[in-house]
Amino acid sequence: MNYKYINTKTAFLGLFIGLMLLSCTKDFEEINTNPNAPVSIQPSLLLRQVIYDYGEQMSYEGFTAGNLLGQYTTALDFNLFDRHDLKSPQLGGNPWPIFYKNLRDNEIILNLARENQTFAVYEGPSLILKGYMTAALTDLFGDVPYSEAFKGQNVVVTPKYDNQEEIYLGDDGILANLDKGILAIEQYTGTIELEGDILFEGDLASWLRFANSLKIKALIRISSKLDVSNQLQEIVDSGNFIQENAQNAVFDFTDGEPNNFRLARLRIGDFNNFVLSETMEEILQGLNDPRINTLFRPFGNSTSLSYNGLLNGIDASQTSISLADYSLLGTIFRENTGQIDANFMTSMETHFLLAEAAEKGFITADAKSLYEKGITDAFEYWNTALPVDYLATIASYDASGTTAVQQIITQKWIANMINGYEGWIEYRRTGFPELKIISASLNNNLIPVRMPYPAEEEALNSANYAKAATETEGNSINVEVWWNAP
Repeated sequence: MNYKYINTKTAFLGLFIGLMLLSCTKDFEEINTNPNAPVSIQPSLLLRQVIYDYGEQMSYEGFTAGNLLGQYTTALDFNLFDRHDLKSPQLGGNPWPIFYKNLRDNEIILNLARENQTFAVYEGPSLILKGYMTAALTDLFGDVPYSEAFKGQNVVVTPKYDNQEEIYLGDDGILANLDKGILAIEQYTGTIELEGDILFEGDLASWLRFANSLKIKALIRISSKLDVSNQLQEIVDSGNFIQENAQNAVFDFTDGEPNNFRLARLRIGDFNNFVLSETMEEILQGLNDPRINTLFRPFGNSTSLSYNGLLNGIDASQTSISLADYSLLGTIFRENTGQIDANFMTSMETHFLLAEAAEKGFITADAKSLYEKGITDAFEYWNTALPVDYLATIASYDASGTTAVQQIITQKWIANMINGYEGWIEYRRTGFPELKIISASLNNNLIPVRMPYPAEEEALNSANYAKAATETEGNSINVEVWWNAP
């Protein structure tokens, strides 16, 4: 056998394979990179996405689930949530992933703004949005993953739960981030404009007003835990907060897809699942409030264009309900959604908050005037004419049989029908308006005071979930959050 020939052949084959491997790996990264695929996202595109996605999804979430908890509407079917089995979301009732997706994307904007001076203009708005979304998250759930959250790219995939007090008051907390956002905008000296801003079209002065209104809201929310008077008075004295509807932090829905209110895209059976609640009917009818004509429709069997509400939380399997006996949602929520918007913060809410602050002595201001300004803006917001005697009669600030704080919170509750879970949150904080014991409670006739952590947390973040569940008596919906705990 010719071993010399075999060795030469083997050597040649090895050289050939080596050359082939070299040629295959040379410029490997360049060859296998799609030149048309972006390697990083522009903050303008992400800002637009965060504002729209959060606003659109939470408007739907708040309307389908939050309005059941706040007793604006009642669900006829698919109503375990309306019966206060909050661990069984159906047509809504799971806002957790909405918060964390948008907080994660907003954190990307914030990091881009801090890493690249070209994007510095985005730092202030992203800090303000972080404060806004974080407050909404913790107000619903209490202690939540925060300081270690939004950092999956740094291999923190099981974040610890931070306590609500720290989330509000810590160095990277809600109030601190609102202050940092304000400072970042005030100190911005660049010439690059804020793009992708569907709230204010890049107007940084509007972001400052938005941030200060959010500070008012956060300070009132925690006012049972610490003295907030000086901070509130400073904002009031500055006058730099949302004072008119033209300054509201909102973006408009359209009448048609794809940017109409999502309730309009439900099949008619699902849309008709939501009817006027008995609580809402009694309050609006008791005030002779014409907004009932805007928010709802006369019930089908009515012979005099009357309205009829249903007590929340029926047992649909044991109760026969005729849809024609109850008032459906108004046309603005289906046929004419161009008349409504995704509501982040408004003049009406700001003035009701300040009216409460004045009434409780937190600030020096005329509580009655602030209350009446809130109502005036609320009627304008809902495109409803304010009756000439409304503020002088049963809805007056000092109406008999009620208190000023009850009047303020009840009017804020009515006005905030499309603002997420706000009505329920403010009821938890103040006890107003007086909500009803529901028809067939699955929570021992108790009105829940927090949302439960979702089931996926127990599966995906088990150790930290277990600790948080222990702190809430087994993830109970009847354990108060920090700002409301005794």
